[in-house]
Amino acid sequence: MAQPTDGSEGCSPARAGEAVPLPAAAGGGPISHAIFRVARTHRMIAGHLLRRVGLHPGQELVMMQLWSLGPQRQIDLVRLLDSDAATMTRTVRRLEQAGFVRRSPCTDDRRASLIEATTASHALRREVEQLWRRLEAATVGDTTDEEQAAALAVLEGIEERLVRAAAQLGD
Repeated sequence: MAQPTDGSEGCSPARAGEAVPLPAAAGGGPISHAIFRVARTHRMIAGHLLRRVGLHPGQELVMMQLWSLGPQRQIDLVRLLDSDAATMTRTVRRLEQAGFVRRSPCTDDRRASLIEATTASHALRREVEQLWRRLEAATVGDTTDEEQAAALAVLEGIEERLVRAAAQLGD
């Protein structure tokens, strides 16, 4: 685990693969700091891989839902991906401009938009699935199946607690 530092180590640059020192101000939250670092690095690698197919991180999640569930109202995508309306609007607009989704008014509610994957996006599906497998391989490395199951259980528990904490923020 990273240790707090007082910043007196000099001016030598950090090297790849070295533990990131835990800033003293984050000393009360070493796990939260580690989650932030892991999430940032994971997103950076995902962005690098997705760029090859013309997507940005988060857009592949929208496409995965559309490929799996079929056309969805935009508000349902917001709920499925725990997003906000403004972010989803921008994401859908960019995917539409790239030719990966088509937006149309819902037949039963003209104010709502129905989003569906285009034929062009279906050509991306295999590539996105392959990139996602590469990201998973980079993430789990040579861990055993048991270690992966344990890590997944811990992450799901963390997510549950954070979801409960987020729900209480509105109180």
